[in-house]
Amino acid sequence: MATVDEADAQQVRQCPGCGAAVSVSTRFVSWCAACDWNVDPSAPDPNRGRLAMFRRRLAMRHGQQLAEEIERSGQAAAVGRGGPDRSTVLAFGVALLVHSVTGGLLLAAGALIIAGWHTRILPILGFVLLAVVAALLPRPGRLPRHAPVLHRADAPRLFELIDEVAAAVGTTGVHAVVVDAAHNAGVSAYGIRGRRVMCLGVPLWEVLSPQERVALLGHELGHFANGDVRSAFVTHGALRTLAHWYSFLVPHPAVSLAHLCANALVFLPRWAVHGLFVLLDALTMRASQRAEYLADAGAARAGSTAAAVTMLDRLLIGDAVEGHLRHESMAATRADSGSRGREAREAIERELWEGLAARIGSIPETEYERRRRVSARRGHSVDDTHPPTHLRRRCLAAAGQGGLRRLPDAGDRGRTGSSARLVGAWADPVQRRLGRVRPLVLRAGW
Repeated sequence: MATVDEADAQQVRQCPGCGAAVSVSTRFVSWCAACDWNVDPSAPDPNRGRLAMFRRRLAMRHGQQLAEEIERSGQAAAVGRGGPDRSTVLAFGVALLVHSVTGGLLLAAGALIIAGWHTRILPILGFVLLAVVAALLPRPGRLPRHAPVLHRADAPRLFELIDEVAAAVGTTGVHAVVVDAAHNAGVSAYGIRGRRVMCLGVPLWEVLSPQERVALLGHELGHFANGDVRSAFVTHGALRTLAHWYSFLVPHPAVSLAHLCANALVFLPRWAVHGLFVLLDALTMRASQRAEYLADAGAARAGSTAAAVTMLDRLLIGDAVEGHLRHESMAATRADSGSRGREAREAIERELWEGLAARIGSIPETEYERRRRVSARRGHSVDDTHPPTHLRRRCLAAAGQGGLRRLPDAGDRGRTGSSARLVGAWADPVQRRLGRVRPLVLRAGW
């Protein structure tokens, strides 16, 4: 098991740009806080294509506009006032158009089957069209089969904590919690009844402090409290339907004349579907970013503004987390080939999360500051539906959620018993389930 390098004593050198003192470390980038020398030595972001670059520019523009609104008003609720905007109304219009096409195809299939029943060919065409509609309809979400899924009976204290945080942000809890190996977290729905599920990535959870964990729960549950046009049943279903249509219309290799004719027939429909998808994606982008800012306000209410801000900082060290897990994965692979392979591998698995927490806990504040500056330069975000992380941090500081109702701080939680509940929520039966995640992380290779 790797441990934090004790020999990582920092030395000091002179900045070649301005002459200021610069700390030199074997583990971290040496940079100058005075002139930003060497603040971003890594390669530039790869070119992801015109459409991806368009989405990124649109996300940054909406994120900047919403951030300016929040800073002018001094409260995150400013982005939620005034009812639906024009983009939201247009998005619902496009979504209804998509669903009307699906409904029209369904009606056409029924008409061919019923009206043409006395013929032989029309009912066959109707059933074929019905099968096509059934294949193109979006399916309700499902719980994953290969990741641990926790229900209330499995981890009652964890769900009690989630319920407490949900009450603080003005919503209800979840029906299930999925535990996976991602440095991320999220919420969604599954099943026909739209039951709520929260996905918690253990690598992210294990590097957060107790109050940052509460802030993370507050952020994710805030999505349920504030709503999101993009995740609404009508618009989300339309986006998934368009994705199904586009994959169905993908051209085949032109190995014969029939394939060539089929590709020609689907050319215009395919690009029409693509255009509708891009349009609906762009129309829901601003509302999606607004939902993220409102969810950040929920994180501040539940866990404090300071905890919400530092929780966002932990998102900036995803590569460091993945690097440590990759190193442990390679160590586990080498251990398997030794004479005591099974025992050595089990030892690595048992100490995986403790070693990760120690490794990430040794990252100095100067490295976090460097990453914050790189984030501002590159416009780092979790994905294109999220505002840039540096704008989210700035808006949390401007919003000032200190006067709102929130759960007790980490120090108070020990006196109230909530701290024990927070730790216990991730212990005992849950830790036994996490035994399935450790080998999954190590086998993934990162």
